[in-house]
Amino acid sequence: MGARQSRANPKDKDPKKMLLGRRQRFSSWDDTLLLGKDPRSLLKRGMRHVSFSLVTKGMTDIPDFLWGLSEVQKLNLSHNQLRVLPPEVGKLTHIVVLNLCGNRLKSLPREISLLQSLKVLFVNMNCLTEVPAELSLCRSLEVLSLSHNCLSQLPASFSDLSRLKKLNLSNNYFAHIPICVFSLKELDFLHVGSNRLENIAESIQCLASLQIFIAESNNIHSFPRSLCLITSLELLNLNNNDIQTLPGELYLLNRLARIAWNPMDKGLHISHNPLSKPLPELVEGGLEMLFSYLKDKKHS
Repeated sequence: MGARQSRANPKDKDPKKMLLGRRQRFSSWDDTLLLGKDPRSLLKRGMRHVSFSLVTKGMTDIPDFLWGLSEVQKLNLSHNQLRVLPPEVGKLTHIVVLNLCGNRLKSLPREISLLQSLKVLFVNMNCLTEVPAELSLCRSLEVLSLSHNCLSQLPASFSDLSRLKKLNLSNNYFAHIPICVFSLKELDFLHVGSNRLENIAESIQCLASLQIFIAESNNIHSFPRSLCLITSLELLNLNNNDIQTLPGELYLLNRLARIAWNPMDKGLHISHNPLSKPLPELVEGGLEMLFSYLKDKKHS
């Protein structure tokens, strides 16, 4: 005689237990809302910041409960499918770090100007065709990444971002470095690689605090002498351009430690340019040999 089949106990059909039994189908914030918990239970309270993360959730819209979490200081919404950042983002006035990387945003709302505590903003790997002038009202901003978008210009008001230290404009459609950038006196990092640049304006010398300047993979025809006046430079990357000659004043960049071949190394990156002879051989010989040749040529 076969074993009896046990009958299901009606008490086991408690909706909350059934929901928990299917937990793998929901993200943590789905579970919290469906079980009637306070979304604040998802906040992570660290030593310095209160953070909230919804990374790689496949979201096309931001859940409304987020706008009620006014204490959030670090918000990570990266790698989703967001097409719009709602104006309600302006309610999160304590935000210090906002990561919107890897979405499908075509624009940012004007209300982003209300984020007066914002120091770090990542909007790289989106579909931005413009940046609102109101972003320049975020006067605390220190780090801004706009790489891998569809930008060809910046608002003139960006010159008001006087605390900005790091700016990434790489992989866009800039035909020249926006004039407003030369007013950012605190910049120590500027990346304009993989754009459509054909020259570097003499105004680059205004960025006297610059330590890292990357302009690789453009169509730059000449190495401007004014670049040699930024003696704070420790990494200068002009790989993959159309540079044929080097200025005699290059030796003034005495913080460039070496000819660099690894993209992450500090030093002078000048490979994959049609340098005229004897420059290719001198580059192979090292920075000291190159500096010596250029200095002697200048004074001869």
